[in-house]
Amino acid sequence: MIDKPDSQEELQSWWRTSIIDMKPGKIALHGHPIQSLIGNVSFPQMIWMMLRGFLPSAEKAALLEAALVAGVDHGPQAPSIAAARMASTCGVGINNALASAVNMLGDVHGGAGESCAQLYYKIARLKSEGNKLNEAINIGLDIWQTEYGKYIPGFGHRFHKPVDPRAPRLMVLVRDAALEGTVTGQYADIGEGIQAEIHRRKGSPIAMNIDGATAVIFCELGFEPQLSRGLFCLSRSVGILAHSWEQMNQGGRNKGPMPPEYLPKYEVKNKIGQ
Repeated sequence: MIDKPDSQEELQSWWRTSIIDMKPGKIALHGHPIQSLIGNVSFPQMIWMMLRGFLPSAEKAALLEAALVAGVDHGPQAPSIAAARMASTCGVGINNALASAVNMLGDVHGGAGESCAQLYYKIARLKSEGNKLNEAINIGLDIWQTEYGKYIPGFGHRFHKPVDPRAPRLMVLVRDAALEGTVTGQYADIGEGIQAEIHRRKGSPIAMNIDGATAVIFCELGFEPQLSRGLFCLSRSVGILAHSWEQMNQGGRNKGPMPPEYLPKYEVKNKIGQ
């Protein structure tokens, strides 16, 4: 038999949290009464505080906000947005459409920021061990490609070649923040150094994409790699919500990935034993 809690303290300890103190008439988040936060902190500041337990400076919150704004949408050709729009034609609620889309933000689509942040932190560690920046980048890239294959997360884009229009703007903001002392700028150096090294190895320019640029910001701000994915999910959820709502208002029933007059190609394959 499963032992049952034998005291109120054991019952209350079933879930333990330092995030919120909530009881009738009281809501306090990391020690801040909710009424003191409403109207006084921005949404990016709130995100930061919920994840890390303290409020950031306005300057750091502004840099986080820039990363969140940059990743909001990339149109119906993005698998997650397409899934949200298809779900919205299937009679589900808007929360179901959102969930369908967010669940598609994986290692390849939308999750590369986590892997990219891991790479940035690895190169930073290599540099801290006495390697020059270019040496750390080369060692880091070689280790990464040996372990994970040729693709470097955060770099290259199937549409935006050789420049992803979001990345340069974000990098300008990071450089400005570094000049003001808000961040160090070391991860901007690493990101741009990786971009230059991939260019050198390939012999052609390559875009730093949205995952690469936002990972620079998340690392500069000290977020753990896993949170790079979570923060991107928060950002892209805004676009997903907008597309879900637009599709609901446009109407349509059971819309698939392509118009019904276009059918998938049927391939005949030899069956086992024939």
